[in-house]
Amino acid sequence: MDIGSKVKRLRQANGLTLEELANRSELTKGFLSQLERDLTSPSVATLENILEALGTNLQEFFSEKQEEQIVFKKDDFFENIQDEYKISYIIPNAQKNEMEPILIELEKNNQSMTIDPHEGEEFGYVVQGRVKLVYGDKEYVLKKGETFYLKGLVAHYLSNPGETKAKVIWVSTPPLF
Repeated sequence: MDIGSKVKRLRQANGLTLEELANRSELTKGFLSQLERDLTSPSVATLENILEALGTNLQEFFSEKQEEQIVFKKDDFFENIQDEYKISYIIPNAQKNEMEPILIELEKNNQSMTIDPHEGEEFGYVVQGRVKLVYGDKEYVLKKGETFYLKGLVAHYLSNPGETKAKVIWVSTPPLF
């Protein structure tokens, strides 16, 4: 853990200058400056004084609360390539969330896996090409820019009747893939 930079973030979050924190913790401004730049390390007692002046304690300071990731880049994606289709999991570990978005790519004349009846709902957006949505005994053809929204009450899947690759952003709740 980078103690100095964490102390600096806390100080700034509290709207304090180095001088104000030095006065409150009865330490020198120079020592705190070196601490924030990780040029020195405080004793436990000194760190307790600093944290008290910042309105926190050792337990809270060292608790490792992971900041929730909000933005995901291509390097975060995980791909699962089958013979008939490729799934890109565009939100890592989405199974822990209430919904799971994927990007599915279907080559011509191929189809996705069949999704058995389940509780929940699904949404799809055709990014490229055309797809046929088979929902129970009904079939719907969608082209680029069109969407589908369905309840998972009956078995369903996507197929690509077109001549080019199709890409669909497919979001399910709860996570299925």
